[in-house]
Amino acid sequence: MPKSEIRQKAAHISPGALFRAFSDELRLAAMLLIRDQQELCVCELTEAFGVSQPKVSRHLAILRDLELVETERRGQWIYYCLNPRLPAWILRVLDETAQNNGVLIETPLAQLRAMAERPTVQCP
Repeated sequence: MPKSEIRQKAAHISPGALFRAFSDELRLAAMLLIRDQQELCVCELTEAFGVSQPKVSRHLAILRDLELVETERRGQWIYYCLNPRLPAWILRVLDETAQNNGVLIETPLAQLRAMAERPTVQCP
């Protein structure tokens, strides 16, 4: 797919698709956590949420398919970050949600802080 089509797709995420994606609390919390941390590995997200890797990966696939997040493979692990081409209105939704609902990521953030040997280059 040409880069112009990718940019166009990211800019044309419909509100319905966004709110369907965010209707699942794990997906919403994952987006807020990625927003807060800039970039997270799947292993960090499984630790933060206390759920299995396949479950986290299924939810992240939905976010990736909508192009809300981008991925980078490093060895066997995949790292996630917010798509830098997200429209301003989606960033405002994330900002407002984060500012007014910190409890959504309070426990996952504590889990990340407690994570032994948190990856700096790649997960163990």
